[in-house]
Amino acid sequence: MSSRTARRRRPTAAFALVVVALLSTGGVYAVATTLASPVRAETSEASPELLKEGSDLYKVGCSSCHGLNLGGVPAQATLAEDTAQVNGPSLIGVGAASVDFQVSTGRMPVGAVGQQVVSGRSSYNEKEIAALAAYVASFAPGPAIPSAQDLDTTDASLSEGGELFRTNCAQCHNFAGQGGALADGTYAPTLTGATPRNIWNAMLTGPQSMPVFSDTTVDPDEKRAILKYIENIKAEPNPGGAPLGRVGPVSEGLLAWTIGLGALIACSVWLGAKAK
Repeated sequence: MSSRTARRRRPTAAFALVVVALLSTGGVYAVATTLASPVRAETSEASPELLKEGSDLYKVGCSSCHGLNLGGVPAQATLAEDTAQVNGPSLIGVGAASVDFQVSTGRMPVGAVGQQVVSGRSSYNEKEIAALAAYVASFAPGPAIPSAQDLDTTDASLSEGGELFRTNCAQCHNFAGQGGALADGTYAPTLTGATPRNIWNAMLTGPQSMPVFSDTTVDPDEKRAILKYIENIKAEPNPGGAPLGRVGPVSEGLLAWTIGLGALIACSVWLGAKAK
């Protein structure tokens, strides 16, 4: 009886039990995270011809900053810092959604490095953007470009979208999506000219100062509700005339005081000159 007890209490048995428990826990976690992925991560399944076109476009317009292998390019170390700064970040794993957003809005290729990369006219057409996105997505899984079904807001809740927008977006983009100032000279851009596809891509990838709203934070149905609310506020009329940024009585009062005081000063100058 005592020999059996000694064998059961061997240190190797306890160690083996711990190893099996850790492996089981890791396996369960891996399966769970795969089944409930925060975003739809996909690699490119594009045709060889499209990938070849994307590769050629990338080498000409992107590789100087992001590297030939998408790993990023370190800049020269400055005198004030011993470590090198990244000139262009790695694009491995950013997904097709990030490329589609940055290139279609004209933010990339960037003309000049500054505090914030601004949007503008894209340097590529839709086919070229698709080729670039497919090429980058072929390196590693990442957030996918939304489909037409993803962007269909027919059954989305407008009231829920308004609540979600005011909770998660209005602090930076203004309650009417007109944008606003942020720290360090940056700003949240207006959503007036943003397409539903660009807004979805931005929520998935979190460009610049924007946080990432993955599907575990804001699920696809909630994203569609937000899109519906944004499209609704875009279409709202301005019965008073000029919208003035839709920030309410502050800008309207300032404009009224500016015009009113300007008119009074002009009258005073005119009356003074006439009296002389």
